[in-house]
Amino acid sequence: MRQVVLDTETTGLDWRRGHRVIEIGCIEVVNRRVTGEQFQAHVNPHREVDPEAYAVHGLSDEFLRDQPDFSEIAQAWLAFIQGAELVIHNAEFDVGFLNAEIKLLSDPSKLLQDMCEIHDTLDLARRLHPGQRNSLDALSRRYGVDGRDRTHHGALLDAQILADVYLAMTGGQTMLHFEGSTLARPETAPTGLNSGEQSHSMARSPLVVPAKENELIAHRDWLRRLGVDTLEGES
Repeated sequence: MRQVVLDTETTGLDWRRGHRVIEIGCIEVVNRRVTGEQFQAHVNPHREVDPEAYAVHGLSDEFLRDQPDFSEIAQAWLAFIQGAELVIHNAEFDVGFLNAEIKLLSDPSKLLQDMCEIHDTLDLARRLHPGQRNSLDALSRRYGVDGRDRTHHGALLDAQILADVYLAMTGGQTMLHFEGSTLARPETAPTGLNSGEQSHSMARSPLVVPAKENELIAHRDWLRRLGVDTLEGES
C-alpha cells in the first residue's frame, strides 16, 4: 500500500478569511516503510503572513515573495499524491486549506477527498489516548520519536515526524528511538480539476477515515511489547 504523509504551513488559521498555503511537505510510505521519496514546495501567498503564524514556522514575507504561485507547483504535487492514501494530522485544517487552493485553480472540479482517501492521525490518537494531549509534539514525546530539535515548524519536517509517529502508533517498524539507540529505517499527472460545482462542495467535510480496528489492535500489542501502559500520562 502506498501512503503519503502530508503537512502544510499557512499564513494564518482560517482559509475562509483569505489565508493561504505557503508550504507543502510530503513523505512517501510504501508497505509501512519510509522510501526516501518526498515532495516539498514553498508558495507565494500574495498576502502577508500573520505574526502568530510567522512565530510558528518562521517563513517571512520577504522569503515567500520569491516563491512560485500555487498554480505553478500544483501539477507536480498532485502527481506525487496520485493514487495514495493521505495521512494527515488534524486533516480538517490541511484539507480545508488545500481545497481552497485547488478552488483557485483555473479548472477546479475535484476536491482533495475526491482524489485520495484521507486518514486523520488526530482521530486515531484521540481513540488511542482519550483525555490526553494529542498534538504532534505530544505524540512525538509519547512514542519516543525524534523531534529533530526543531526551532520552528516546517511542513516537510513535520511530515517526516508524523510518518514516524504514525508508524509507531500502528505497530512500529520505522525510526523509533530508545535510550539513545535507533532502529534504522531502512516529484505529470492531470489535475482533474474543473471549474463548476465548487461553491457548495467547498463546504463539505473532508472524507476522513477513522482508525481501523486492526490498527488499534496492532497499536495495543506494540505498547505491550514495549511495556507501555496504554493510559500513560502526558510527560
